[in-house]
Amino acid sequence: MESPQTCCEQGHQNLEAMKAGMFLRKVKSRTWKRQRHYKLQEDCKTIAYKSSWAINSYSTFSISDVEAVRAGHQSEALLSVADEFPADRCFTLVFRGRRGNLDLVAESTKEAQAWIQGIGALMENMENMDESTKLDQWISDWFSKADLNKDGRINFKEAKKLLKMMNVDMNEEHASSLFKMADKSKSETLEDQEFVEFYKMLTERAEVLDLFQDYSSDGQSLSQCDLEEFLREEQLEGEGSYEHALQLIDRYEPSDTARMNHMMSVDGFLMYLTSPEGSIFNPERQDLFQDMSQPLAHYYISSSHNTYLMEDQLKGPSSVEAYIQALKRGCRCVEVDCWNGSNGEPVVYHGHTLTSKILLKDVITTIANYAFKASEYPLIVSIENHCSIEQQEVMARYFRDILGDMLFTNTADSSELPSPEALKRKILLKGKKFENESENPTGEVSDEDEAAEMNKDSPVTESPPTNGKKLQQNLCKELSDLIFCKSVHFHSFEHSRTSAKPNEMSSFSESKARKYSKEAGSDFVLHNTRQLTRVYPSGMRTDSSNYCPVDMWNMGCQIVALNFQTAGMEMDLNDGLFTQNGCSGYILKPEILCKRERLFNPENPEKRDDYHPLLFYVKVISGQQLPKVKQKAWFIVDPLVRVEIFGVPLDQAKQETKHIDNNGFNPLWNETLQFTIHTPELALVRFVVEDYDKASRNDFIGQYTIPFTSIQPGYRHVHLLSKDGMSIHPSSIYVHIKITEQ
Repeated sequence: MESPQTCCEQGHQNLEAMKAGMFLRKVKSRTWKRQRHYKLQEDCKTIAYKSSWAINSYSTFSISDVEAVRAGHQSEALLSVADEFPADRCFTLVFRGRRGNLDLVAESTKEAQAWIQGIGALMENMENMDESTKLDQWISDWFSKADLNKDGRINFKEAKKLLKMMNVDMNEEHASSLFKMADKSKSETLEDQEFVEFYKMLTERAEVLDLFQDYSSDGQSLSQCDLEEFLREEQLEGEGSYEHALQLIDRYEPSDTARMNHMMSVDGFLMYLTSPEGSIFNPERQDLFQDMSQPLAHYYISSSHNTYLMEDQLKGPSSVEAYIQALKRGCRCVEVDCWNGSNGEPVVYHGHTLTSKILLKDVITTIANYAFKASEYPLIVSIENHCSIEQQEVMARYFRDILGDMLFTNTADSSELPSPEALKRKILLKGKKFENESENPTGEVSDEDEAAEMNKDSPVTESPPTNGKKLQQNLCKELSDLIFCKSVHFHSFEHSRTSAKPNEMSSFSESKARKYSKEAGSDFVLHNTRQLTRVYPSGMRTDSSNYCPVDMWNMGCQIVALNFQTAGMEMDLNDGLFTQNGCSGYILKPEILCKRERLFNPENPEKRDDYHPLLFYVKVISGQQLPKVKQKAWFIVDPLVRVEIFGVPLDQAKQETKHIDNNGFNPLWNETLQFTIHTPELALVRFVVEDYDKASRNDFIGQYTIPFTSIQPGYRHVHLLSKDGMSIHPSSIYVHIKITEQ
């Protein structure tokens, strides 16, 4: 084993090699391989790259944008050149959000190792930073951008330009006096640490200081008793708030002296308010907190539609990478559309379209490798089977051999579905199935409901759909035996209530599901207390757009399949719901959607027995370091905040603040928005920040979506996410939340 000193020396050598820069081949496919020059910048946080023919025009990306480094042939592009470049020279950088991977080939094994180990070490350093260090780091990054001649100093003119880049439009006189105060060396320039001080003076939070002084006995600090009073009065904490006050002082107070005296300074107070504990999301609901031993039908299940697609539904690429991305986000139901391929190998793609094809065995291998990385709870693989008997036999063999013990095939008669707890680390196949040998001696079954629906809806197909008759298709026994969730055609709620077995499930297009919810809401809710229901997007959504999942969740539908590759409000809602309960991909449905004896209809929530509407007050106080939406030096945003409520129809509402001119840095709104929430357990709250534009549509700045039941009352920060659902630290809005009975 290498000694720590050897590891340290190796780490230093890796960074030096990366800083010196080297040519790496960027690979997109077997035929697209280009030399690029990559080098680590002096800040050890940024990688610059340029084409071999470019003179000085380097582009950059941040190490913090990289989620993982995969060594070897661990992507489709690198697998396609495996015969040309050995695995020990290949590696893949996986980026956060929806940005594509970067596949690279080094000239030697040693060079590949320098990058793989070097980037890994830099990522680990960033992961281990506390919030305070991250903020200093963020400020230093801006300083580096302004320091054009790289002498480690910026003058007042450069500082003013930088403030514009950072979304600050400030009175020049005020900025100049703060600049002089920060210029401790009296050199009329600021060095790195002096600039950090300058920035902190600029961002002094008057609204936080006022609150701090309201509770401070001496106007200078909060004693443990002062902080306890704040926690009880404002944050509505009950028992244990005295002990909690001391924990917060120990955790967030930067001054050793204050900490030893059980006191909190205004810096410590601000650090607490901007920490995860001071956020709007109740930390007690962040980890696994729900009962996982109820039948599967009692849970919402994070579900993806046509998981193999990276882009649109007609001509975009299919990729195993799409499965990796969905599974890493906690998705617990993925879809596999299987068709006959050449050489007896089944393929996965969107049939009758120009989407590319991938091998089924590669998809199953990927699922086996990533199924339980984000969650240990069961994964459902929804199979749309269009293969011949011969290729179905191959399908069955792959599922059996590659998934092995993970595959759950026990279909012993039971009065209800097993629980997520009982099915931990198990993969359940959903598809067409024989119930017994005598049921269908010819081996014929109706085709998947969705395929028929898609053919009917879809405006563009590669080949014409059949003439409207039910497609008949043979099914092989080997594949049927592996299916746990049996796909069945939906006849009526009455038929399901009297005849359906627990492992039988139906699929509905979004329009069918909406129709049933309007016509027979209570029956639909009752159906979903026993049976699993899958809802999928209309075949007309060829651009991979999504429908609003909340309408389906209101009915208790569990498998509400969305196009995970498409960012937007619908995926924000999905991410918001499934962020709680340890990101396990399973959320226990509210009791009103699980009880069979008390019928609930989302269309008439006021008719339930225990109807207790709540008043929800959101005081939008201020914003912090909102990102620019247009990267022009002179452009500064005019932000407004909109609060949107999603839930039962009676709860759907939105209100917004006025916009603030030219201030994305520290806008102050101080506006209170008020809502009535009729069914709190089904409500989701989405905070949206936009750049106001009177001439055209507002530009999106950031958002955050949270289940109403996970909201913490009191003074809270809402940490904003990008359109892709990624953190845009340190951007936030500061709010006061109050919830009372009507």
